[in-house]
Amino acid sequence: MTITAQMVKELREITGAGMMDAKKALIETEGAMEAAIDWLRTKGLAKAAKKAGRTAAEGLIGVAVSNGRGVAVEINSETDFVAKNADFQSLVAEVTKVALQTGDSIEVLKAAHLDGKTVDEVLTAAIARIGENMTLRRMHVLEGDTVVSYVHNAAAEGMGKIGVLVALNGPADKAQALGKQIAMHIAATNPLSLSEATLDPVIVERELAVQTAKALEENAASGKPKPEAVIHNNIIPGRMKKFLAENTLLGQAFVINPDQTVAAAAQEAGIEVTGFARVMVGEGIEKEKEDFAAEVAKTLAG
Repeated sequence: MTITAQMVKELREITGAGMMDAKKALIETEGAMEAAIDWLRTKGLAKAAKKAGRTAAEGLIGVAVSNGRGVAVEINSETDFVAKNADFQSLVAEVTKVALQTGDSIEVLKAAHLDGKTVDEVLTAAIARIGENMTLRRMHVLEGDTVVSYVHNAAAEGMGKIGVLVALNGPADKAQALGKQIAMHIAATNPLSLSEATLDPVIVERELAVQTAKALEENAASGKPKPEAVIHNNIIPGRMKKFLAENTLLGQAFVINPDQTVAAAAQEAGIEVTGFARVMVGEGIEKEKEDFAAEVAKTLAG
């Protein structure tokens, strides 16, 4: 398989590895990006960062909460300029309000009524009015005794590039106060799951494979190799414990007080955190890019 400069660039952006290391990883794995990431990590040449992919789409996340129900809605636009448009922001606000009253799916939301039309029809009209393509991409619903929302770097009230919802059980006043702090923590740390029990087993298995290969390779290369029993019974479990602590919300060091975990802070306040959602504009979307010359040529070609 041909390894392109774009593939090397993408791998470098994800891992922070050097250009030659990234190219070698892609050659070794025949261009498979996920495998190349793991190869670099095994060699100790990549950051142990979560793979978020490249985020290229613009738009806003709208959040709203009422009576123990919270929603986060993503509406994409082609440019950030339109995302700052008052008309677009009004659309996001209105659709988010409707989402708070509808079911749990994007299909139900699109069919719901807004000012005598369906949300889908309102969006189509906005596209014609504003002159830019838009997409009602997804919605996330969270329910609990108390649901708290937070918008990071808000563009307007209740909307921004990152929206967070947190569900909690316990005294409402304490849940509100702690929930806001935890929501800010989630926006900053982007945990993979609430706890070890809710973490995708595929992610755990992949990390275990990487840490096992890395530990065995490091041990073989050392001047004084340790017995394999030490590697498998101590070193690898220790690294997996660290991975789980860093990537599960309840196991993470609380940004408000790094001396305790989020779980410990919640327990101290008599609160139970039951769920969360962190939604960022454009997650998993990559815009097709064209250079200016290609764009002009395409236009001239009709």
